[in-house]
Amino acid sequence: MSALPSFEEAVKLLRNAVKYSNIKNQKHLDLSLINAKERLEYHKALMVVQSSVKRGELSQADLNEKLGL
Repeated sequence: MSALPSFEEAVKLLRNAVKYSNIKNQKHLDLSLINAKERLEYHKALMVVQSSVKRGELSQADLNEKLGL
């Protein structure tokens, strides 16, 4: 099992899963865009960034901005 990515690595990785929504001018994370073999790494990245929000290191709005949402 590989180690968790750093916060910066997690954000960079998750940007690959951002796509436009059916709702005009909205984006969201869509892990179905990711190859099944790589999906565990994306789940780990989500854990890293959401843990940072939960610990109060940044707000959800700040995270959304970093992800391009």
